[in-house]
Amino acid sequence: MNDAYAVRAEGLEKRYGEKRALDGFDLAVREGTVHGLLGPNGAGKTTAVRILSTLVRLDGGRATVAGLDVARQARQVRARIGLTGQYAALDEVLTGRQNLEMFGRLFHLGGRRARARAVELLERFDLTDAADKGVGGYSGGMRRRLDLAASMILAPAVLFLDEPTTGLDPRSRGDVWDAVRALVADGTTVLLTTQYLEEADKLASRITVIDQGRAIADDTPDGLKNLVGGDRIEVVVAERAEIPRVVKAVARVADGEPETNETELRVHAPVTDRVAALTDVARTLQDEGVGVEDIGLRRPSLDDVFLRLTGHRTEKEAAA
Repeated sequence: MNDAYAVRAEGLEKRYGEKRALDGFDLAVREGTVHGLLGPNGAGKTTAVRILSTLVRLDGGRATVAGLDVARQARQVRARIGLTGQYAALDEVLTGRQNLEMFGRLFHLGGRRARARAVELLERFDLTDAADKGVGGYSGGMRRRLDLAASMILAPAVLFLDEPTTGLDPRSRGDVWDAVRALVADGTTVLLTTQYLEEADKLASRITVIDQGRAIADDTPDGLKNLVGGDRIEVVVAERAEIPRVVKAVARVADGEPETNETELRVHAPVTDRVAALTDVARTLQDEGVGVEDIGLRRPSLDDVFLRLTGHRTEKEAAA
């Protein structure tokens, strides 16, 4: 296995009775990056993270984390990683400072070093002003940042983040994203599982899509988007009767057959020369007096990729 990878899995298998949670799963995460792991519920994301963080033993295959074999060197692996789950593992009665000092002592840092490390982390995660307040009064974003700080007590080489911003408001999510970027800038490698596709798009330099226990795609965000085509022109009309005229106008500049959605009164098609295509269609429809509610260009999103690869949208996107 290549030393350039902080996390490497080859042919991972895990069974629970008759169910195969992982069925030959492969993964390669380069050092000093954020790598996204996307998949529908039950695809095997959490099982993979639990195996890589030594919480669950694999049934087949091989995996290394920070150059250490997760099956044969589990104790050494644990000393090199951090793990943050979906829900903050904090004591709400204690202050933020006391929580971090407690974690430091649990990791055998000793009282003086635990106190010093708490001060460092409170400053890094912009929690100094709230350090001596009870965690029960923290906002969701503050709790998540404190939880991330706790996972960094030993400055892990690899940090596993399992849906770190679930339930947070947009501002708090942005705060967590900034904290994750700061960690990577300091050299930590992050494996991120999320169902917020925007989150993966903004943070991850590479993404693996997992479904039914196997990796079904692995590429950069832009590379994955190219799987479903390039730029598309979209036109939403005011009246259904205008759709045929719009289809004709769009077809003149499109690289493929225009598609229509009569429920949404929308016509769209792939284009190469995006600006020229948009200008041509807009001018044609204006000259012909077609009532247009909206017209524009759109790049494929990770949600389009997810839909194409798995056959449905993520739970988060479907509920939006």
